[in-house]
Amino acid sequence: MVKSNIIDKLRRFDAYPKTLEDRIKTYEGAAVTIVSACIMVLLFLLELNDYLSPNVTQELFVDTSRSPIMSINLDILFPTISCDFLALDAMDSSGEQHLMLQHQIYKRRMDLAGNPIEEPKKEEINLKGNEVAVVNKTEKECGSCYGAALRSDQCCNTCEEVKEAYRQRKWAFPDPQNVSQCQNEKYADKLKSAFSEGCQIYGTLTVNRVGGSFHIAPGQSFSINHVHVHDVQPFASTSFNTSHLIKHLSFGHTIDNAKTNPLDDASIIAEEGAMMFQYHIKIVPTAYVKHNGSVILTNQFSVTRHKKAVSILNGESGMPGAFFSYELSPLMVKFTERTRSFGHFLTNVCAIIGGVYTVAGLIDSLLYHSIKVIKKKMELGKVN
Repeated sequence: MVKSNIIDKLRRFDAYPKTLEDRIKTYEGAAVTIVSACIMVLLFLLELNDYLSPNVTQELFVDTSRSPIMSINLDILFPTISCDFLALDAMDSSGEQHLMLQHQIYKRRMDLAGNPIEEPKKEEINLKGNEVAVVNKTEKECGSCYGAALRSDQCCNTCEEVKEAYRQRKWAFPDPQNVSQCQNEKYADKLKSAFSEGCQIYGTLTVNRVGGSFHIAPGQSFSINHVHVHDVQPFASTSFNTSHLIKHLSFGHTIDNAKTNPLDDASIIAEEGAMMFQYHIKIVPTAYVKHNGSVILTNQFSVTRHKKAVSILNGESGMPGAFFSYELSPLMVKFTERTRSFGHFLTNVCAIIGGVYTVAGLIDSLLYHSIKVIKKKMELGKVN
């Protein structure tokens, strides 16, 4: 008797009272069930993907890292300028200039359709004019400088040395067909392919970790009275179409699943000749801490673009090409990966299943009773 009373009292706590009516299955209920099941599966997969993805938190603080150098990774294609007439130069704010900086930089000849013509070549840094003259003193042959020699013992054994002698004199370079050194080096063939080929320049620059700039421009680069210039002879600056495709540009390691390189796959079109494209880059040092504790030190950046047509008649100074200037931010961003709680994942899954099941039950009940009432009124003739 006592047990019976206890069981009767326990029944009062039943939150799931059973109906005495028979269960009726309807087409509407089947449709609601299928739709709710699909919603449950979709929300479960989204929640599972969110659980498997690391939770990344961000912090901002003053950059105290002491790395003296920084890597610049680039891959840029100029589709209508030959590699023989493109030069890459870099300079930092400390005043250190690198003419024809091509260590770890490769040039690959491309046809106008963008297909490789030959294997990439690693270019060496060109020697300056006065250094060339010293080396040539030990050579048996002494080529003519065609009246441009500054000293009686100066020799010009290559086409480039003849051009350098004319640059020092600030004279216009003569027809290459009349210069034997240029004829031996097939300089005329290079002139013919100047605009019938493209050039892909890619590789890594290792520079001082200070603000600076680098550019890719037509012509041979050199300095006159501490002024950096490019010699595009025998062509005019307007002859060069400086349209280019930036396949990749980054400052340091690439972070997976992070959009830190806004210039990747950027196609830049020059509407006219002698176009100067300028990219003003703000670099933010970045530390990425993975869930296993490993740290990746790299850099993010934002960029502002500017372009102009270089024309002496319009008073626009500069030279055609792609010019990149960068500055370093004093602040560092730190990303930290953290794994998500499995208990939190289970809680969300239960909430998804219970919530969808409850809402689907309400919708099914509403449809069932609404249709039942309508049918009853139709039987009474109140509804046509």
